Amino acid sequence: MNCPLNKEEYERFWSALVGAERFQRHPFEEGASFFESCLPVEELARRGPDTLRFGPLRPVGLYDPCSRGRPYAVVQLRPKDRAGHLYNMVGFQTGLRQAEQRRVFRLIPGLAAAHFVRYGAMHRNTFLNAPRTIFATLQARVRADLFFAGQITGVEGYVESAAAGLVAGLNAARLIQRRELVRFPKTIAIGALLAHLEGADPDCFQPMNVNFGLLESMPDAPRRRRDRNRALAERALGELQRFANIANLSLASTGRVW
Repeated sequence: MNCPLNKEEYERFWSALVGAERFQRHPFEEGASFFESCLPVEELARRGPDTLRFGPLRPVGLYDPCSRGRPYAVVQLRPKDRAGHLYNMVGFQTGLRQAEQRRVFRLIPGLAAAHFVRYGAMHRNTFLNAPRTIFATLQARVRADLFFAGQITGVEGYVESAAAGLVAGLNAARLIQRRELVRFPKTIAIGALLAHLEGADPDCFQPMNVNFGLLESMPDAPRRRRDRNRALAERALGELQRFANIANLSLASTGRVW
């Protein structure tokens, strides 16, 4: 479900949002930075009046049957139950006080009488300074029998966190079996991501999603991005099979994840 805004409605909403009162941070949170891929909606708004229109409120690809055109901005609502009674406001993580959330978000067309079942909130993402604390095997640098997995390692994303858990479990098992720990090649997505954790600059380390930019460069790669990414993916599949044979790994249940 979409809530379209015209220019006047959007500017009124934006002005209220940037002037709204936020929760005060606790002393231990002072100096903590926001993760760029998960910014509070009010923080995005403070970066400029059009930032939201090119971010979570972008109207590209949406058609307003009332105005017979593309809206100036749009708030998207994602259903959360089968009955269609509960909706989530897409991209509206926020640190505003609850009274301010009611006041500001009810300025959105269609939400003037909305009942807020759960208010928006920000969560603290605690993660290790991976380059200083863990190896690409996800083994702690100071203790050989300690492994870390999931988001705390500095990976960002559900798939990345699950993959890190598989690597940590695999290497913990190999340590017990007195076998060599696995380091996946940088030509494979998870290998490139874990190599980044180990080798990034520890003075400015931040969580990282998997992306093609982490993969080891490919000689004579196609110039078009789509073709280049396809070539990198095909190379990764071949490298995975070759590496699995060397490391004596079974791909029957884990091939899709790697």
